[in-house]
Amino acid sequence: MSDTQLPDDRVIVERLRQELAKTEPSRRRRIIEKFVLAALGSIPWIGGFLSAAYEYRAEEDTLQQDSLQTQWLEEHQEKISELRDTLSEIEKRFDTFGSTIEDRIQSKEYLCLVRKAFRAWDEADTHEKRRYIANLIINAAGTRVCSDDVIRLFIDWLELYHEAHFAVIREIFQYPGSTRYEIWSSIYGDIPREDSAEADLYKLLIRDLSTGSVIRQERDTNALGQFIRKRPTKTSTRNSAPTTMESAFENTKPYVLTEMGKQFVHYTMNEAVTRLEGDTYGN
Repeated sequence: MSDTQLPDDRVIVERLRQELAKTEPSRRRRIIEKFVLAALGSIPWIGGFLSAAYEYRAEEDTLQQDSLQTQWLEEHQEKISELRDTLSEIEKRFDTFGSTIEDRIQSKEYLCLVRKAFRAWDEADTHEKRRYIANLIINAAGTRVCSDDVIRLFIDWLELYHEAHFAVIREIFQYPGSTRYEIWSSIYGDIPREDSAEADLYKLLIRDLSTGSVIRQERDTNALGQFIRKRPTKTSTRNSAPTTMESAFENTKPYVLTEMGKQFVHYTMNEAVTRLEGDTYGN
């Protein structure tokens, strides 16, 4: 190879290096765009809002400020702003994972989760629920503690349960082994009457979470993880039997989260999910 060829070779190599340097950011942008399109495509009113906003700007001189269209646009403008902030926050937190999640967040399976999650985000009544859904999507990209089937179940839980349920879940997560009395006292304070609406509501919350396999009463297990039956206690005489039903605020039976309940908290209520005994479904 002659000396006159070397500069040309260096130029070619440098150009290739520059092109390769450009490829990664553009690839990352395309991946994020797939995510954003999946999220926006799952919210049915987005297209109508953009179309209506365009028509409004084109005809704003002829439209009355109190028109139904104006009110509709104003109502959805706040939600658009929150959606933009949510997507921006998700993208920023994706950046903290680096390139390790790129295959995951452009996979068909993950994008299906994104669509389901943002349909739930759109239907959520509170900012708290929307924040939990955003956490779930971020953490489902960054770690694989459980399968996508379980992630879909968690989205269903977010749609089904109310903030009052989440308050009970958070309390038991923070203080495992709390009794119903301790949970209520920590969240609400004074104990109400047994025949009150508050007691009825509290029994409903505990029943919903128990039958939904989110919480359970604490039980002993054997070496195989099997739950050990409690031996029934016998009363000495018939007269010693209780004359009242068990209190909604009973103070002897401790409650804990189920294993799925723990995973639900880690995915939805933590800003960055903690790996639970390794990545069972790791990438």
